[in-house]
Amino acid sequence: MTPAQYVQEKAAASGSSFYYAFLFLPTARRAAITAFYAFCREVDDVVDEVSDPGVAQTKLAWWQNEVTRAYAGQASHPVMQALMPLAADYGIEARHLLAVIEGCQMDLAQTRYLDFPGLQRYCHLVAGVVGEVAAQIFGQSQAQTIAYAHQLGLAFQLTNIIRDVGEDALRGRIYLPMSELQQFDVKAHEILQRQYSERFTALMKFQAQRAHVLYDEALALLPAVDRRAQKPGLMMASIYRTLLREIERDNFQVLHQRIRLTPLRKLWLAWRVQALGRL
Repeated sequence: MTPAQYVQEKAAASGSSFYYAFLFLPTARRAAITAFYAFCREVDDVVDEVSDPGVAQTKLAWWQNEVTRAYAGQASHPVMQALMPLAADYGIEARHLLAVIEGCQMDLAQTRYLDFPGLQRYCHLVAGVVGEVAAQIFGQSQAQTIAYAHQLGLAFQLTNIIRDVGEDALRGRIYLPMSELQQFDVKAHEILQRQYSERFTALMKFQAQRAHVLYDEALALLPAVDRRAQKPGLMMASIYRTLLREIERDNFQVLHQRIRLTPLRKLWLAWRVQALGRL
């Protein structure tokens, strides 16, 4: 299997909304974003699939060394072998990849966030930086497009957090800020035991409203001159925001299930942005 085939399979197997946006890109840009996304999946899977924190830390340390070696011309992993020939063309720097790894290391060391600014730091590493790299690959000509990408990445990550409250609870993690649990009188043990209440629903409505504001702010930041090039990001925004609205319609029944959109619906939403320019 070639490095290109490896990253293609890694991206496709994830079933992520991101994959549907990649389909509409020109070949070189699609190869770059697929390799970068495969890298993100590799390091994220370390956290989600390795049960021993010590082993996971060792694996992430290996990835840090692999990034350093790759940028010195000695890539050994197929993901880095696929990514490195394209990195310079799209401004993908070692600091971007190391930031994503740092965010995954936070997952191993921290299962609670005191307040929203603390959560934002984590979101910056695992989503904002990813949005920045993606925007560069898609074709970014204005500095303000980077601000748009960071804001949109934050909106995506908050949507993920809302969707995954129940799954994260099974791993002993609560990403919802502790100060906001207190604000709505929701106890951590209620989430860990996956107990619904009107207080929980009110907390989740608050989270969803924040995410909607971030989507609106991000879209307002995108310069018109870059809108066409950034269509893949807009496709993802359409898919993620539709998912958020589905969760709202289901009254935040996220503790016992993971609410999803079908692959066909994701493809339709992506196509609608590509063909009609509508979110």
